[in-house]
Amino acid sequence: MIIKPRVRGFVCLTAHPTGCAAHVQEQIDYVKARGAIANGPGNVLVIGASTGYGLASRITASFGSGARTMGVFFERPPEEKKCATAGWYNSAAFHRAAGAEGLYARSFNGDAFSDEMKAQVVEAIKADLGQVDLVVYSLAAPRREHPRTGKIHRSVLKPIGQDYTSRTLDTDQGIVSEVTIEPATEQEITDTVAVMGGEDWSFWMEALAEGGVLAPGTTALAYDYIGPEATWAVYTNGTMGRAKIDLRNAARKIDALLKANGDGGAYVSVNKALVTQASSAIPVVPLYISILYHVMKEKGNHEGTIEQIQRLFSTHLYNNNEPQLDDKGLIRIDDWEMEPDIQDRVREIWPQVTSGNLREITDFNNYQEEFLKLFGFGLSGVDYDQEVDAMVGLDD
Repeated sequence: MIIKPRVRGFVCLTAHPTGCAAHVQEQIDYVKARGAIANGPGNVLVIGASTGYGLASRITASFGSGARTMGVFFERPPEEKKCATAGWYNSAAFHRAAGAEGLYARSFNGDAFSDEMKAQVVEAIKADLGQVDLVVYSLAAPRREHPRTGKIHRSVLKPIGQDYTSRTLDTDQGIVSEVTIEPATEQEITDTVAVMGGEDWSFWMEALAEGGVLAPGTTALAYDYIGPEATWAVYTNGTMGRAKIDLRNAARKIDALLKANGDGGAYVSVNKALVTQASSAIPVVPLYISILYHVMKEKGNHEGTIEQIQRLFSTHLYNNNEPQLDDKGLIRIDDWEMEPDIQDRVREIWPQVTSGNLREITDFNNYQEEFLKLFGFGLSGVDYDQEVDAMVGLDD
């Protein structure tokens, strides 16, 4: 079949297997070009391993440190005349690339929130790896069925306390406009914390500890975002920010668990604003990212997802380095984004942007290109007019 992008809102409904493979290979090539990461992880579990930071973490561990990796994700496999999700094709490409270099890779496709998945992974670690020394938690989900209560929780992206009005960007049409978002109810706040907070990360670490599959000195890692004041109402001070506070609280409990298990540690890394499937859904953020990319490219310190994670691993977690923490105990890999001159320039451009000059004074063209690349479109060397076999298995 010939696969073309079909975009609806902030989601692309199609994905290209060859393009996804090319995108994964770009990331692998970057990590390998940066050289080996000394004293890196050996056995790694990535929960949320198929896209974004989770995929980049798996690639960096494998191709930067030669790690053996297990990945957990929830993706739709291909069907006759229907392509799979991008995460499925990404994972299939990762498996092929790892196999070609003799690197162990095993994946589990299912509900990472469930106790059954946790038990299955624990048994697989016992059988194949013995123990893991790095656990990366990188789940972004719209809903969660609680494994203990059976209740369905759905996350929302809303401010707390009062309506919020700001400029936003329709990424389909390239139109800058104002958006007003009504505040979340208390139930919506509770549900968002249940989906995107730290409880499930804690459940995972407890299951791994009880199963005896955490090596002494294990590192646990989760990802966060803070950003500038322009995004705070809908993120940091909103429902998602409340969930991230819960995530940081969970990190402290997990840190104590790991230290009791043999001098390990749990860390939350605050990362840069990037074009991801998750960030594209957040009002205000796509406009901010379009300006930010323009400013950081002008300065020459722009990073994409794989550059962020490779720097995190090589300068904070491994290579004989210790994590550098801020006063709240967080790793700040968003440090270049938050440099005062970068943020001053973003604030200067922000009120000037209109639908008419969007493509001239921001990096919106690249925003759209990066968004489509998440689904395997717009990669150089891929003929998108050529028929492609969509029936790709994880271990093909």
